[in-house]
Amino acid sequence: QVQLVESGGGLVQAGGSLRLSCTASGTIFSINAMGWYRQAPGKQRELVATITSSATTYAEFVKGRFTISRDNAKVYLQMNSLKPEDTAVYYCNANMKTTLWIKSDDYWGQGTQVTVSS
Repeated sequence: QVQLVESGGGLVQAGGSLRLSCTASGTIFSINAMGWYRQAPGKQRELVATITSSATTYAEFVKGRFTISRDNAKVYLQMNSLKPEDTAVYYCNANMKTTLWIKSDDYWGQGTQVTVSS
């Protein structure tokens, strides 16, 4: 069984910063990638940033403001210069294998609310 637990969300004024954290625990054989997605009310879930052993990718709307990093089974999202349109529930994602003999799969955290006031 695998769990992803996020923390670090909250309420911040526009221009402020927040740092999200996510820890994966349980039976983990290998992690291919970890990342952050977000979903605002009435909108579809969208990619924010991902990180693998060799690369990071960012959505255009966060480039230069957000930084993703990873330490083993933990992934972080440093969010600077926050805007009201960044308000959303942020979800941690991990693509990983729990054993050698099965294919990798996507796992999700429960989400953490980020609210940016104007």
